[in-house]
Amino acid sequence: MMTTLSEGQKAPDFTAKDQNGNPVSLKDFRGKKVVLYFYPEDDTPTCTIEACNLRDNYSNLKEAGLVIIGVSPDDKDSHKKFEKKYELPFILLEDSSKKIIDKYEVWGEKNMYGKKYMGLIRTTFLIDEKGIIIKVFKKPKSKIHSEEILKVVNGLTQ
Repeated sequence: MMTTLSEGQKAPDFTAKDQNGNPVSLKDFRGKKVVLYFYPEDDTPTCTIEACNLRDNYSNLKEAGLVIIGVSPDDKDSHKKFEKKYELPFILLEDSSKKIIDKYEVWGEKNMYGKKYMGLIRTTFLIDEKGIIIKVFKKPKSKIHSEEILKVVNGLTQ
């Protein structure tokens, strides 16, 4: 199932632990734009490409006033290893209970090589300073995801 959340809706609030065990809430970032990106698993090929693209363009994203938060069902130890291995400069939230994943409706049927299974559907939400969703990337392009995000953000400020 693809998320039914759309532009103009309030982003569901959440609190979860980051890769360092610190609690992080969406409301902590009021006044800033947030890139909330959901990815299936730490250190897998496409997820690594996406995370490294966000890392490589982090200064541009930060300059645009964006906070990057990655969410996956992995636990904090897995996130910590992923962060260290690829020197990721942003927050990774553990969501093994799928509380955030369910709120954002990004868990559903996937199809790989004709085999259907349930899993996390890679999706990114761009959330404005007031906590409103301004863009949903339902099929983010992992290799150029930062560019996709910045294009939208730059379009907003013109």
